[in-house]
This record gives sequence, structure tokens and C-alpha cells, in this order.
Amino acid sequence: MKFVFCSDPLDEKAPDMEYLREYETARGLGADVYLISLEELLEGGAERAVRRLPVFETREVFVYRGWMLKPDDYERLYQALSDKNAILINSPEEYRNGHEFPYAYEAIKAVTPFSIWVPKEELNEGLTPLFEKMDVFGNKPVLVKDYVKSRKHEWEDACFIPDASDREEVRRVAGNFLNRQGTELNGGLVIREFVALAGLGVHPKSGMPLAQEYRLFFLDHQIIACMDYWDEAAYEHESRADVTLAPFLKVAERIESRFFTMDLAKTAGGEWLVIEVGDGQVSGLPIQADAAHFYRAIIEGLAKG
Repeated sequence: MKFVFCSDPLDEKAPDMEYLREYETARGLGADVYLISLEELLEGGAERAVRRLPVFETREVFVYRGWMLKPDDYERLYQALSDKNAILINSPEEYRNGHEFPYAYEAIKAVTPFSIWVPKEELNEGLTPLFEKMDVFGNKPVLVKDYVKSRKHEWEDACFIPDASDREEVRRVAGNFLNRQGTELNGGLVIREFVALAGLGVHPKSGMPLAQEYRLFFLDHQIIACMDYWDEAAYEHESRADVTLAPFLKVAERIESRFFTMDLAKTAGGEWLVIEVGDGQVSGLPIQADAAHFYRAIIEGLAKG
């Protein structure tokens, strides 16, 4: 089994410190580990980014574990690796299906809060297109994010809107979000109906509410890991075994990706919802997660496939 990680920005022969634990875990389990330069990739030098990988005689499946990439950057990495017979587990289309919210929404809409989105190109002249689409929410509370990320740690300033019909508040919160994302804005704006979740307290630094949330990893549509989402919360009153998974296995079958994540949360009323879907290669492992179990599951799962 083969994995590719980002190298340290200051030492191309060493893994990025944020992924050192995962790199050493994978290597310790007997996997082949390789490094790419994220900096070279983002600067447009995809071939230079992968120069430390050899050309393989036959096609080899690789799993990338590293920082999030915009779909265009992922496609350039995918192609540069393919030229060396190193084939990332998710094609560029599969990466987008997991990574960008609108591409997964159709598959999950029955088990996730109602959502609308506006591509960034439609916002060039202002927020009028957003106001028009937000009429469907009436005066319900909503959340703001882009196709990939929220600014949930800036809860009151750039994430939560108590009343979707309050255009001044929409303008303030959505405007803050757009300004703070800047060139890192992914795709456009997404507005999601706010649903009260079973709480685990508040974040010790940002003060945002912490929900009873879990991260599931799927490989070829089979669950290979289920882990507590928040490192900052104590999951005392309910264990992972209590997560009602059965309805979400059918949902997962509709996600057109080989390796992806699904974040689940329990509502205040006791139901379970999908909060987010992500590409499995760029979805983070919580600090408390068992990295050895995670990598062993990937290795064994791909060996069966």
C-alpha cells in the first residue's frame, strides 16, 4: 500500500509536522510512504512537486493524506502523479464530489438541513442573488459557509444568522465571511438551515457551541472508522456505539467517491443528521483518533479490493 504526504516547507526530505504522526504510523505498518511539495504544487509546478517519486512500472494506487486542495490543484496533482503510474484513489471528479458541498447535496439532502448556494460569480455585483434565494428560509435561523469551509469559530460574526429575513444581518455576517475568506473562498456561498444540536458545551477558545458530532470514514462505501469529532469536548453521556448508522449506509452508497468522510450529529430532538461530507484524503483525524487503526483499515480495505 502506498501513501503520499506533504513535505515540510523547510525540508523536502521530511514530512510536514502536522502529518508526522500519520506518516510514521503508515510507515510503521509497512506501507510505502512518499513526499510531495505542496508549495511547488500551489505555485504551478506540479511536475516539480512530485519529483521525489519514482516512475512505477505498473499502475499503483495511492492515497494522499494532506492539506485541502482546491479542485484545480488536486487535478494537477492527480495528473502529475498519473504520469508516474501513481494513481490517486479518487479521480478529480470523485474528489470534487466529496470535497465541495453542492456535489454531495443531492445524495444527502434527505438527511441534512435544507440548503441553498450561490456561485461566487453571481456575487460579483453584490448580494442581491443571495437575498433572492434566501427567501425560502423565511425568518428561520441559518448558517453561512462556502462550498468547503465555514468560519464556525467566528460564530456570531461570520457564521450564524438568527433571522434569514433580516437583510442587514445577512449583509453583515455574509459580508464578513466573504471578506475574511478573501481569495480562499471555495466555489461560492452556501446557506444552511440551522438545526439545534445536542450540545457538549462550548469551544474553550472561540465560544462556539460544540455538538455531539462524529466523523465517519468510508472506503469503497464501507465504514472503516468512526471517531469523536471534537477533541475539545468530553463525550461522556453517549458512546460512538449509540450512533444510529443504518440509515446513513444507504446514503453513503450514493456518494460517488471511493474514499470520503461523513460527519454526523445528534439533534436536540434526538435525530441524527449529516452535517458535512468531505474527501477522505483531506479530512483531518482528531488528535484522540487511533491512527494505527485508521491506517490499518485503509491498508486492509484496499487489499481486499
